[in-house]
Amino acid sequence: MANIKGQMKRNLTNEKRRLRNASLKSSLKTALKNVETAIAENNKEAATVALADAFKRLDKSVTKGINHKNYVARQKSRLAKSVGTL
Repeated sequence: MANIKGQMKRNLTNEKRRLRNASLKSSLKTALKNVETAIAENNKEAATVALADAFKRLDKSVTKGINHKNYVARQKSRLAKSVGTL
């Protein structure tokens, strides 16, 4: 543990950010999984609803600095193509 006051404060903020980032990553993975599950079940209506939620979460992850924009673009393209083939 640090004994410098500024570093102690920094450790607290780092922990808060780590927990928030973990929560956002987890919800993003769940949203992606929901789309893929709906695709596997050939349920186009559920897939399109889940796709909209996944897009929202992917875009938010870029603005929060969790994922790179190219990763998000690739995931959005992959999911949209999969839903489009249903």
